[in-house]
Amino acid sequence: MFENLTERLERVLRNLRGQGRLTENNIQDTLREVRMALLEADVALPVVRDFLAQIKSRAIGQEVLSSLTPGQALIKIVHEELIKIMGAANEDLNLTVRPPAIILMAGLQGSGKTTTVAKLARLLKERKKKSVLVASCDIYRPAAIDQLKTLAAEVKCEFFPSTTKDDPVMIARNAVEQARKHHLDVVIIDTAGRLHIDAEMMTEIKQIHAALEPIETLFVVDSMTGQDAANSARAFHNALPLTGIVLTKTDGDARGGAALSIRHITGKPIKFIGVGEKINALEPFHPDRIATRILGMGDVLTLIEDATRQVDQEQAKKMVEKLTKGKSFDLEDLRDQMRQMKKLGGITAIMDKLPGMTNIPAQVREKIDDKELIRNEAIINSMTPGERRNPDIIKASRKKRIANGSGTRVQDVNQLLKQFSEMQKMLKQINKRGGILEMIRSLGGRNSPF
Repeated sequence: MFENLTERLERVLRNLRGQGRLTENNIQDTLREVRMALLEADVALPVVRDFLAQIKSRAIGQEVLSSLTPGQALIKIVHEELIKIMGAANEDLNLTVRPPAIILMAGLQGSGKTTTVAKLARLLKERKKKSVLVASCDIYRPAAIDQLKTLAAEVKCEFFPSTTKDDPVMIARNAVEQARKHHLDVVIIDTAGRLHIDAEMMTEIKQIHAALEPIETLFVVDSMTGQDAANSARAFHNALPLTGIVLTKTDGDARGGAALSIRHITGKPIKFIGVGEKINALEPFHPDRIATRILGMGDVLTLIEDATRQVDQEQAKKMVEKLTKGKSFDLEDLRDQMRQMKKLGGITAIMDKLPGMTNIPAQVREKIDDKELIRNEAIINSMTPGERRNPDIIKASRKKRIANGSGTRVQDVNQLLKQFSEMQKMLKQINKRGGILEMIRSLGGRNSPF
């Protein structure tokens, strides 16, 4: 998300280098470019106007420090204003009620609402340790009920059955009653969507809301619809007392206009963003971290949090112990590292959170994807345990068998073995210079636990 906006802003701010100070003239030229960048990102025009007015008033005022260059000073101001426009901090769900806490999900058809219900249930179970029941009030699409049932089984949460013959309000009431009887913590209600906002849909969801009085009413919206996302959020906000927004499909949105517009237009916080199709691809929305990503500074905090949750710490510890004892790094170890990377969302997801990635040429970035990760794991899986532990025995006939078994070419097997050989040489060099622990100590400084 924000790739186009990030590249444009970086180019604009780079043009300020060499300027002695921020003046009304160079600010005016820069803001004109920023305005075009925001409009190209499909940010709503009223939001663009207010955003630029705030930057201009601060930039030519007394807030520029003499120790900063004009570019640095403006980046600081833009960063702070981006945070302000998206919300000062992450706003968590309010679950401080007598159980069950009721969460009502609203949104248009195709926004990813049903999938988001399951993703949210999983997040609450794993991070908040809550017991969750989900129910579908979408009696117009049997597939929606079946989909939620399947997803509920996948995330291991309770599912309240419903049919197309049931009344949506009664489904919701009975689901809450069942959760209460079984002492469950949270109920998430999935409602029907339409291809567009209409009176019938609004009447139904108002009735469900009145019957349940949910503690959270979340509007799920597709970020790729840009300004339309903000406009539909405003329409739902006028009909329902929304408590927050869930922005989906942000991994496919290179513009990011919805994220910058919704808070300003509705006054409601974005609480979560969907960052992929996988069931674990839902993240709390942190405006400060998103602002650093927009400005090409990465999001190391989220990456660290992901690693803490997703990476097998015991396995990582065993790997370090193995290397410190001088044992060789084999292809089974490499496969384990690939699997850990996949848990973190793959190479592209990791790169998106690292600072400075926008400085890599576009043609290089386009070649970096997760296909090679998947292909290499398939190649290693096609090897025998003996071949994985001792790659030196892999000669021509074995390479052909491995390539056939993995659906790849012999050239791909050769490329993997070459990369692996280079990794082994690098690890041997590290050990010669004092070992892996010495490297970790040097990176961690005095705070290293080793």
